[in-house]
Amino acid sequence: MPFDVTAVIPHFEREELLAQALESVVRQTEPPAEIIVVDDGSRRPPEAVCRRYGARLLVIGHTGKPGAVRNRGAEAAESRWLAFLDSDDLWLPEKLERQRRKLESQPEMTLCHTREIWQRGTETVSQKKQKHLREGDLFSDALKKCIIGPSTVMLSGAVFKALGGFDETLEIAEDYEFWLRWTDRFPAAYCGEPSVVKRAGGWPQLSEKYGQIEIFRIEALLRVLDKNVLGGLHRAEALREAERKIGIYCHGCRKRGRTEEALRMERLWRERREGEEK
Repeated sequence: MPFDVTAVIPHFEREELLAQALESVVRQTEPPAEIIVVDDGSRRPPEAVCRRYGARLLVIGHTGKPGAVRNRGAEAAESRWLAFLDSDDLWLPEKLERQRRKLESQPEMTLCHTREIWQRGTETVSQKKQKHLREGDLFSDALKKCIIGPSTVMLSGAVFKALGGFDETLEIAEDYEFWLRWTDRFPAAYCGEPSVVKRAGGWPQLSEKYGQIEIFRIEALLRVLDKNVLGGLHRAEALREAERKIGIYCHGCRKRGRTEEALRMERLWRERREGEEK
């Protein structure tokens, strides 16, 4: 019997990869009640692929913003739970079943994520250096970097909508920004068994578009601070982390001869801190 969860898959110009992602969804030991593919204005929407796998297709004008695309799918979803899957990733067969069991055993939880297998081409990428908290109060660890993969989550649709979904103005690090707002208020459950294959290969990916991502995490963190939604202690912690990230970024800019960029960021941060102190 399908579990009361909607799989939401954002898509843009990856029809072959999308078919593989959809195959991994329909092969779940407990398949979702609903599959929604949101096409971000591809030249040829993947209508045939979606029909083949029984997925509902939503086509929107091109945004280039993965958060906006996921939000459109979440708005259309009819299930209690949401499970996102990037179109170049795969779910292993027991992914949804494991999360259903975990959430039923911890009914106070509103989000469950899982371990990933990182794959680049045919090579598996080691995660030995990935040392961080994975269950419970994740806010402090989530500040350092994005520790929840979008393709790994099953989360409450009601809470997702109450928090306003992903920030639709961010091109990159929209997931980092959203998990900060979520973990500020809620703990997370975790399934330790690998349940997702996170893939990278010879296709365009936003995370590699600019060659580095830290400036986008800084932008996302500042966006959270601007929204003034964090609890008092978490806000103070976020300010300290923003200062640390900006210091590292500016140091790197100076090493690469980008002194004007370092001065610009330091000036912006100084003005922000002065505003905080008023």
